Amino acid sequence: MRTLIKNGTCVTASDTFAADVWIESGKIEALTQPGTKLGQADKTIDAKGKYVIPGGIDAHTHLDMPFGGTNSIDDFESGTLAAAHGGTTTIVDFAIQKKGGSLSEALDTWHQKAEGKTLVDYAFHMIATDVPPPVLEEMGALVKEGVTSFKLFMAYPGVLLLDDQSIFRAMLRAGELGALICMHAETGLPIDVMVERALKQGHTAPIYHALTRPEVAEATGTERAIALAEMAKVPVYIVHLSAQRALERVMEARDRGLPAYAETCPQYLFLSEDDMRGKPGDEFEGAKYVCTPPLRPKHHHDHLWRGLRNYDLQVVSTDHCPFCMKGQKELGRGDFSKIPNGMPGIETRLHLLYEGVRDGRISLNRFVDITATAPAKIFGLYPRKGTIAIGADADVVVWDPNKKFELSHKNLHMKSDYAPFEGKTVIGAPSQVLSRGELIIDEGKTLGKKGRGQFLRRGTFAL
Repeated sequence: MRTLIKNGTCVTASDTFAADVWIESGKIEALTQPGTKLGQADKTIDAKGKYVIPGGIDAHTHLDMPFGGTNSIDDFESGTLAAAHGGTTTIVDFAIQKKGGSLSEALDTWHQKAEGKTLVDYAFHMIATDVPPPVLEEMGALVKEGVTSFKLFMAYPGVLLLDDQSIFRAMLRAGELGALICMHAETGLPIDVMVERALKQGHTAPIYHALTRPEVAEATGTERAIALAEMAKVPVYIVHLSAQRALERVMEARDRGLPAYAETCPQYLFLSEDDMRGKPGDEFEGAKYVCTPPLRPKHHHDHLWRGLRNYDLQVVSTDHCPFCMKGQKELGRGDFSKIPNGMPGIETRLHLLYEGVRDGRISLNRFVDITATAPAKIFGLYPRKGTIAIGADADVVVWDPNKKFELSHKNLHMKSDYAPFEGKTVIGAPSQVLSRGELIIDEGKTLGKKGRGQFLRRGTFAL
């Protein structure tokens, strides 16, 4: 099957150029001057007036994840369907080690969750919750299986939190293996004290999720994570960075030449603490927006956009971890600490970030970089993924810069019973989405079949 995408403007992280894109056997076969004849095509897509960009890579998702007595509502079928409709053709999800369990058991569990369900390609990070010497040794076996990044937590005592000594040992081991440590950087023990005090004082509304996880807790955690990585002489990647002071810690480290990297998420660029206050007469409406770290006051938006422009933030992922209000978020009615933490976003990332292009906050090339190229490079998928180049996988999105799309629950494919940006209309949306050369989304219609997605064995950290 040979496909031609003609008359479009190709956009990579570094270049913008007119070219026809020829695809065969799942790969980009050639890039030619518009109108150049290169034999016959079985299928032709006319991209006149549109951009041809690499499929998005969402490097932070939580599909079918157990949390707080329930599971995130999107599984690998609905989650990857939603991703594809939003122009994302690769996800990196998180397998979670049980306390006292092995990493291999956790990986097997997540393989079973994904088997036969995914519409797009997928890979895994490993969340390590317990790292005695046998588990540190086992990290090598996972790297050989293509799971080349490990996420560690400074928050959620008794469930996910690791002490600094354990984090440091894991960092040293990752350095030996060429793996990358991803850090949830919040100082978790004082946060738990603040939560306990707030509840004793009768503060139960969702807004207190934000008020008990202050910016300083994230800034301190980020500084500690970078310090430990500097001592171990290894790179570190800060996940879901939300606030100015945490960003300043990353900037300072990078200015000193340290290999410190960080991502932010659309919710921290477009929503704010105000959304968590709910509606008049219904404070609990704010539970829709409970995620961790929490949403911050609006003035943080400008700092994060500047971080993206200046390359102090490398990636925008979603931390997609969706729960319904009914039956899930409601578990925290009367106790904000029991609200499952997470929001839906896997489908709307590119729509929202393109608004930043239209508003002049980032360039079109930077848009491609933060949504596809940088995550591919950081997480061992480049140049197979993340760019428009000869020999790369034909994960391609034809992006219509003038298409209007309403981010309403009725128009989206995520299974949560609400949309965080309900009623918001964006300009710019995918018209066609191809995964390894196969047209899986065409003008909003699903053509690809579940189970066609492939597991990706990732390379080790090479930046």
